[in-house]
Amino acid sequence: MTIQAGEFWVADIPFTSGSGSKKRPILILWLDGNDVVIAVVTSAKPRTQTDLPLNDWSTSGLRVTSTVRLSRLDCLEQSLLLAKIGQISASDAQRLKELWDIYIKPQF
Repeated sequence: MTIQAGEFWVADIPFTSGSGSKKRPILILWLDGNDVVIAVVTSAKPRTQTDLPLNDWSTSGLRVTSTVRLSRLDCLEQSLLLAKIGQISASDAQRLKELWDIYIKPQF
C-alpha cells in the first residue's frame, strides 16, 4: 500500500488506556519510517484557531462537513491505516500550511 502526505485515511486509533480502539478519519501530515504523523479529522465545528474547516471536504472523499484538528496530532504505525479515503484539495492544503506556520510552534 502506498501512503502519501496529504491523503485522508480511515485509521484504527488505539485508546491511550489500551482498552480498545476507534476507527476514524485522519489526515497524513508526513511519513517517518514505518510511522505516519497525522492530524485527527472530525465532523465537529472548529473550536480553536488551529482547527481548519475544510471547504472541499466532499471532493476530498469525506462523507460529511469536516474539520482538521492541528491540536490533535498523533504518530501511528502504518499498519493501523485501514483504507484511503481521498486527498486534501490544493486550496485546503494551502490554508492548512498557513495555519501551521502561524500557530504550530514550540511554546518554550
